Amino acid sequence: MTTTWVTGFLAVCLAGLHLAGRRLFEVGAVPRRAWLSAASGVSLAYVFVHLLPEVAHIAAELEESTGWLASVERNAWLMALVGLLAFYALQQQAERSKAAEQDRQTDDRVGWVHIGAYGLYNMVIGYLLLEQARLSDSSVWLFAAAMGVHFVVNDHGLREDHGRLYHDTGRYVLAAAVLVGWLASLVVVLPEVAVGLPLAFLAGSIVLTVVKEELPEERESRVGPLVLGAAGYAAILLVI
Repeated sequence: MTTTWVTGFLAVCLAGLHLAGRRLFEVGAVPRRAWLSAASGVSLAYVFVHLLPEVAHIAAELEESTGWLASVERNAWLMALVGLLAFYALQQQAERSKAAEQDRQTDDRVGWVHIGAYGLYNMVIGYLLLEQARLSDSSVWLFAAAMGVHFVVNDHGLREDHGRLYHDTGRYVLAAAVLVGWLASLVVVLPEVAVGLPLAFLAGSIVLTVVKEELPEERESRVGPLVLGAAGYAAILLVI
């Protein structure tokens, strides 16, 4: 298949994960929480073994051709920090809203802010599918697999925070956002200097999402599956 068809297929698969939602992991002997912890481990491995080194590689190539290393590298790590802080702020807003509502779900206005933010986030991921495919065939498949399990973790957290709003409407918005991002990549090609910045933002936000899902005691996280997921995917990344 051509690159366009491959990335389009992967975009549809990623969008479908949001639509599948609660039906994921309903069967099987492994508890849902263990699967989520393993998925978090995969996401972390991808960030630290592949995504951040890719940002550094882009910066190094730009140094050779333009001498821009200092500004690009600094801005890339700054974008990773921005991604982490932005999604931390969103999560804190959700927690305050749930406390004010005296409920396990947020106010709808807060819910829409979150859905909008994750919609932009998903558009970036959809866009980056084609960028990863331009690097190599293996890069796009590794990226899609890591983002797929990351979507599973995100979906779980968004359902817990926003309940009915997310199930009735939000998941469709996020699924559509992936496809919109992919379609945008067909007509808008970013210069190489600009590609590293959304990659870095994505890395920071993934780290925050995983920490948010795994650290609180009430999440009943599983250390073993998280470590196994991280170690297994890191091994795959290092071999490929």
